[in-house]
Amino acid sequence: MLLTKWKSNRIFTRSLWLLLLTVPWLSGCGVNNIPTYDEQVKATWAQVENQYQRRADLVPNLVATVKGYAAHEKETLTAVTEARAKVGSIQAGKEVLNNPQLLQQFQSAQSELGSALQRLMVVVERYPDLKANQNFLALQSQLEGTENRISVARRDFILAVGKYNTEIRTFPGLIWHKILYSDMPLRETYEATTQSAEQAPKVNFNE
Repeated sequence: MLLTKWKSNRIFTRSLWLLLLTVPWLSGCGVNNIPTYDEQVKATWAQVENQYQRRADLVPNLVATVKGYAAHEKETLTAVTEARAKVGSIQAGKEVLNNPQLLQQFQSAQSELGSALQRLMVVVERYPDLKANQNFLALQSQLEGTENRISVARRDFILAVGKYNTEIRTFPGLIWHKILYSDMPLRETYEATTQSAEQAPKVNFNE
């Protein structure tokens, strides 16, 4: 009996040492890369959403200010308001990353708002008094900064998705994906849905 117990303890000890030696090896071979990169995708997506929300929050004050000087530009103002409402109606969040159709809807709505804001900026050029309004200048500065942050956040998201997708499609990541992370799919990236969406709206009125 003592011999059996001694052998069991010996086997347990060997197994423990084998486990301790294996864990660093697995880590060095990238076994944790896939979940790590997936978390990076989620984090960068959250920044995309934050910056788009920042832009949406500016719209009511921007529309109200422009309306005070150009109330008869009703069609343009309505287009911006409706585009913002459409953006607000789409419940995104992290679940959008697992729903390509919802991601496409989100992108389309954001591109529509971006295009509407571009048209509004063209209208503003006709009103020198509005361009000199201090409240409008402050909104202009915030919008310009937000558009730049949107571009950066979107770029970071695209890079994060590319890194994640590459990991699960190349060795050794594809092995770990099949063994441990088969429930984690390829991620859809962010793509411009219209030609105008490929660049941030120009909001510099100082030219």
